[in-house]
Amino acid sequence: MNGASREAQAAARERFDALTDSVSVDATKLADDLAAVTALLDREVSLRRVLTDPAQPGEAKAELAARLMTGQVGGETVDLVSGMVRSRWSRSRDLVDAIEELASSADLVAAQRAGALDDVEDELFRFGRIISSSTELRSALTDRVATTSAKVALVRELLGGRANPATERLVTRLVTQPRGRSLEAGLEGLSRLAAARRDRLVAVVTSAVPLSDRHKQRLGAALAKLYGHKVHLNLDVDPAVRGGIEVRVGDEIIDGTIAERLDEAARRMAG
Repeated sequence: MNGASREAQAAARERFDALTDSVSVDATKLADDLAAVTALLDREVSLRRVLTDPAQPGEAKAELAARLMTGQVGGETVDLVSGMVRSRWSRSRDLVDAIEELASSADLVAAQRAGALDDVEDELFRFGRIISSSTELRSALTDRVATTSAKVALVRELLGGRANPATERLVTRLVTQPRGRSLEAGLEGLSRLAAARRDRLVAVVTSAVPLSDRHKQRLGAALAKLYGHKVHLNLDVDPAVRGGIEVRVGDEIIDGTIAERLDEAARRMAG
């Protein structure tokens, strides 16, 4: 997001954090309500344009949103979304993206309260790896012809009883409401959002063999020093790297693999 939308999103996150700091707020219900608003605005293009029209007074837009939502979702969601439409948004879609992010954040708050945020992060990462390695499974979960109920049943078969309920809810929502994203991109976005709940960066670490606890601690400490933040390590094993490790943080790749060094040596010899 750029400009006005970035500021509006930051303000919404602050209100969301203040709201969910209270344990009396049912984070799971809040997630469901925000997801329902996301689906409505994603479907009703004209409505979201009205709610983000810069020519309309913010209070008028907030009153319209409150009238539409009251009785359909909880009061916390009504107040939160009404506050969001008072803000100025660069694009109408940005409002929907921000509400969807808060829906996912609410599920992560529920996991965090239960002491399961680490589990959810790891499960999202592992599920992403499974999807990447199985064309058949990916096709089944992204099939536009398949019914929503069939996709929900498949996610339940894959994750039900094996993963944290928050993970299953997040994946189910992503599969049934992709909103133009690839499944892999959606899972990566959820992983980043989970890490941000504790102000951490996520590093995807690929090594030829599993890292020892000592190596993981040393790597985590080195990355934390490099980036000035705690870094959560998502570990993957790929024999193709032939030793060493590859570390990816966001769009940045720190490559220390033997395979890369051999390729570099070959390029120098060829040159």
